[in-house]
Amino acid sequence: MENDARVAINSAADIVIARQKGRALATELGFDGSDLTLIATAISEVARNIVTHAKSGQVIIAPLKNGSIYGISIVALDEGPGIRDINRAMQYGYSTGKGLGVGLPGAKWLMDEFEIESKVGNGTKVTMKKWLK
Repeated sequence: MENDARVAINSAADIVIARQKGRALATELGFDGSDLTLIATAISEVARNIVTHAKSGQVIIAPLKNGSIYGISIVALDEGPGIRDINRAMQYGYSTGKGLGVGLPGAKWLMDEFEIESKVGNGTKVTMKKWLK
């Protein structure tokens, strides 16, 4: 099994690479069907936020194991402007840009675990996990 994959995110093309690497690792771990689409979509959402708001960052995709249960971890990191109001940013439909406001809340809905840390002026870290059922 592969170790973690780190994808630098600087453009829309990098979002595609992160999706592909996430989907490949998820397949290797045993995910299939709609779970593969959910994982790839969640990666797209957090990576797109990096490009839109921070301009650059990285996505780290890694296998997880908790006892006999396997999963996948996706961490999106940037050193962008940070999020002033995380609660508001997590409201479906809220957007600071031209988007639909479904990125972060949508990613949270698609995954089993979701955590966001952000400090204004110091960037954002989003950690998501999906467990194989």
